[in-house]
Amino acid sequence: MVLLRPWLAGLNQMEQPIFSTRAHVFQIDPNTKKNWVPTSKHAVTVSYFYDSTRNVYRIISLDGSKAIINSTITPNMTFTKTSQKFGQWADSRANTVYGLGFSSEHHLSKFAEKFQEFKEAARLAKEKSQEKMELTSTPSQESAGGDIQSPLTPESINGTDDERTTPEVTQNSEPRAEPTQNALPFTHSSTISKHWEAELATLKGNNAKLTAALLESTANVKQWKQQLAAYQEEAERLHKRVTELECVSSQANAVHTHKTELNQTIQELESTLKKKEEEIERLKQEIDNARELQAQRDSLTQKLQIQPGQQTGVTCLFLKKLGPVCPWEIHIKLPSALVFYFLRRNQF
Repeated sequence: MVLLRPWLAGLNQMEQPIFSTRAHVFQIDPNTKKNWVPTSKHAVTVSYFYDSTRNVYRIISLDGSKAIINSTITPNMTFTKTSQKFGQWADSRANTVYGLGFSSEHHLSKFAEKFQEFKEAARLAKEKSQEKMELTSTPSQESAGGDIQSPLTPESINGTDDERTTPEVTQNSEPRAEPTQNALPFTHSSTISKHWEAELATLKGNNAKLTAALLESTANVKQWKQQLAAYQEEAERLHKRVTELECVSSQANAVHTHKTELNQTIQELESTLKKKEEEIERLKQEIDNARELQAQRDSLTQKLQIQPGQQTGVTCLFLKKLGPVCPWEIHIKLPSALVFYFLRRNQF
């Protein structure tokens, strides 16, 4: 969390923001360099400002009295869209990475466009500032020509410089005027050298971070490969298990089919058995009826057993019952079975 700096206290007196939007602000975890840490509980205003005193562009976001973003845009910065609604950029001066979560892709695209625009403006401003420093580092011959009528000589330039800088120095100090003429260029060169040294140190720091991140990524890749191999082994084991279960399932289906066939056979046999039992019952009934008829026949046979001399009378009586069908057969002896049949037929 960036505390409110003194120059930010007069933010209201500065120029109005060039562009403003609302987003959720995050910073990279300084310990892990992986996880995002939210710096605001809700969406806050994120604005682009132009600092005219320093001729730089800044991204500023305030959460109450604290500046959660105070990033100076430099030409080597890059804003990266990591998703449809999230973007990030690295600030080497603040030694952190900022992340912004927007409510829509349109707001993210607009912010990215402004970032690129102000990044280019910062580059141009830096180039103009360097040109201005180079121009101010060289002596202005036009102003000198307007004040001095005589031709410019080292003595006159040195004398003028001595009078402006060290009035008490005598003419014996004229040989010291040459370093005075080269003082500003030397200072400018020293400033540029320090600037490039700072840039080099920043690049070295970034290189070290990238190297550490690369090593960490390599370690993560090895770990991921191991996990992938473990997942592949687990997948093969599960595939074998599925194959076994499919075999068991096919065997179960065969057993079920065989069981169904056996059940059908049992039902057919039970139906046949039932029919046979019914047939047996019918035959038993017929046997009982036959036995009953046999008993009746035997009883009637016993009743009809008579003497041979009496058969003629019985026969005649039987024929008389029948009527005069064949009078010439009156004296014919009929068998007892035939007599029994006719007796039952005519209820004699």
